[in-house]
Formats: sequence, C-alpha cells, structure tokens
Amino acid sequence: MALQSPFFNTGNKREEGYPRGGMSPNAAAVSGQPQPAAPQPAAPQPAAAPAAKEGESKLTVGPNIKLKGVEITDCDTLVVEGSVEATMDSRVIQISERGAFKGSADIDVAEIRGVFDGNLTARQKLVIYSTGKVTGKVRYGKVVIEEGGQLSGEVEAGTGAKAAPAQRPLQPVQ
Repeated sequence: MALQSPFFNTGNKREEGYPRGGMSPNAAAVSGQPQPAAPQPAAPQPAAAPAAKEGESKLTVGPNIKLKGVEITDCDTLVVEGSVEATMDSRVIQISERGAFKGSADIDVAEIRGVFDGNLTARQKLVIYSTGKVTGKVRYGKVVIEEGGQLSGEVEAGTGAKAAPAQRPLQPVQ
C-alpha cells in the first residue's frame, strides 16, 4: 500500500475548484466553445517596493535574527531589526528601536533608533533618534540628534576624507 503525502496531492486540482487558466473545468464542455480566460488580478507588491529604487540592493535582518561575523558589501541599504555583528561598507544603515549593530560601518547615511557600538563613519549624515544610542569611534559629515538620543565615545566632525590632506606631514625638500 502506497502512502500519500499531504504536501504533494496528486489529485486533479481543476476538479477540486482550482481552475487552470481562469476557466471553469466544465465551461468548454457545457458551451461547446472555448471560453476566454478571466483576467487575473495583479500580484500584490511588497510594502517596501515603493521605497526601494530600481536596481538597489536591500538587506533586512529581521527581529530575533542574529547575524554574526560577516562582512557586508555592495548593499545599498541595511535594515537592522535584530542583532548584527559585522563589518560593512554601504550607502545607508537603518537600525530599528529593537535593533543592534556591533562592529565597523563605513556608510553615507546612518539612521539610528536602536543601538550602534563600534566604529561608525557616516560620510554624509548621522541621525540619532530619541531611542537611539551610539557609542564608540564616530565620524560624521552632519549630525542630527533628537532629544533623548545618546552619542558617546571618540566623536569627530568630518569624515576624514577632506581633513586627511591637511594633516600630512611636510616632506623635506632635497
């Protein structure tokens, strides 16, 4: 006697009320003529689709997810809702209220609602919301800290790219 898996039902779906091609299984037999297929509704788009531009890459680390010991590259936007321990070079990082990032991040824009601990270089803008806490070695182009937001550690305005040429030691002329 063969066992049948409930996951792979080999029965005829059309007879069970699942018409193929939008046509009732008996429609052609009843009318004697082929019936046109009913228009299929458009597939719903994910909620995040309008926010992401065409061709952008987005990585979301969901709640209760722990991502540890990785290097994240070629990612336009990293959304942290869980816990991440990594090194990254990206355009945008968004840490949610329950999210935590530990490690090193070299990015354009940082939006912190949770916890960031480590080396952070926000080349353009660092935004710390009222629930956000940033500690470690922090460099930024511009900073916005909402009332209640915390920033501590070695903090420096300017990302170092513009300041580096001015800090070079003079070479002796020979």
